[in-house]
Amino acid sequence: MQEVLQNIKQCTICKDVLPLGPRPVVVAHPESKIVIVGQAPGTKVHESGVPWDDASGKQLRSWLGVTPEVFYDAKKFAIIPMGFCYPGKGKTGDLPPRPECAPQWHQPVFDHLKQVELVLLIGMYAQNYYLKNQVKKTLTETVKNYSEYLPKYLPLPHPSPRNRFWLTKNPWFEAEVVPVLRDHVQNIL
Repeated sequence: MQEVLQNIKQCTICKDVLPLGPRPVVVAHPESKIVIVGQAPGTKVHESGVPWDDASGKQLRSWLGVTPEVFYDAKKFAIIPMGFCYPGKGKTGDLPPRPECAPQWHQPVFDHLKQVELVLLIGMYAQNYYLKNQVKKTLTETVKNYSEYLPKYLPLPHPSPRNRFWLTKNPWFEAEVVPVLRDHVQNIL
């Protein structure tokens, strides 16, 4: 696994289109029990090299009911984004994850993860990639029907502060899904 992670960290496949250059962010260990498949690092994470080292990460850890120490224990959580590098700024937020990363690197990482009990699919890019034709018409419908994907997958919205409107409009998520998420996480850990 170390060789795969080293190859990812040295990856330059899309260097010509990355505004800040390549700085792949990934965390995994052969004993990882939960995989977090998010979108792509933002500028703060690009700077620090620490995944989910921002307001989104703070919200995600709150949903999971874990401390930063537990969250950053690679034997507990693998962090494998759809795009490993900061993709750049778009009109309403960051650009989508680069499409080269997941097909190139996800399977080689997952091949070494033999103890995974749950894969958290954060946002529509991860959900579309992993759930394929089982994904619903909208992210809201996919998340609302989370129980269809358990025990392997649990789809989540992005925990970004920009998503406050979605969370306000969908109070069922924090009332119904977050407790199930926390229970699964605690049982696995």
